[in-house]
Amino acid sequence: MSYNLLKGKKGIIFGALDENSIAWKTAVKAHEEGAEFVLTNAPIAMRMGSIKTLAEQTGSEIIPADATKVEDLENLVDKAVEILGGKIDFVLHSIGMSVNVRKGNHYTNQNYDFTAKGWDVSAVSFHKTMQALYKKDAMNEWGSIVALSYMAAQRVFPDYNDMADNKAYLESIARSFGYFFGKDKKVRVNTISQSPTPTTAGQGVKGFDGFIAYADKMSPLGNATAQECAEYTITLFSDLTKKVTLQNLYHDGGFSNVGVSQEVMEAFVEKEGEK
Repeated sequence: MSYNLLKGKKGIIFGALDENSIAWKTAVKAHEEGAEFVLTNAPIAMRMGSIKTLAEQTGSEIIPADATKVEDLENLVDKAVEILGGKIDFVLHSIGMSVNVRKGNHYTNQNYDFTAKGWDVSAVSFHKTMQALYKKDAMNEWGSIVALSYMAAQRVFPDYNDMADNKAYLESIARSFGYFFGKDKKVRVNTISQSPTPTTAGQGVKGFDGFIAYADKMSPLGNATAQECAEYTITLFSDLTKKVTLQNLYHDGGFSNVGVSQEVMEAFVEKEGEK
């Protein structure tokens, strides 16, 4: 069902790798809600994914950009404003990567060159993106910038590795830059802490199936799906949330406020009984 929540709004969506990604589903939903936007991803990611299919489906143009390179981001902002015919109303930052995770390096045995690369892609790129938008005065008043996070920024999930640190830094950037964007430009900046979601990126984390099963048993409403996250993101892009900013918003079926669920307790009791 469409409510035209984004009718006339213009945006930039980072990270739509394939149809499993939250960014992809957000783009489809934004299109349904009347938005126009450009899609962007790193050139290497574009070769791996199927972003051209999404562009055709949503009538969007693609602007390749390496989110770690300031010149690429400045070019992205300039071209987006040109293509869309005006300032930007919403931006979704949905990119993250850990080379240490990909290479199987334990958290206690990191390659720090890999650490720096993952930090740059997953977190500092958010600051670089907002800095380009801010300096170029490219956002409309009451615009909305959203980045996707995960609860490992607050709690220990051993196999999430250095991505936990990256997400904590990402959330801090949202608050710090969001303050200035709000005061100076009337733009809101938030992060969404999403349930573990079987995206291409998420499935690269060791023990991810266990993450999903455990979170689902802990959450009174169950895990939030990628589609549901896309729909929640649309509300943050809309004018219905104009005074929501500097927040890390948990979209996780209630997981973040549950100490232990009945299902998890029963599973432990059963195991103890088997001994």
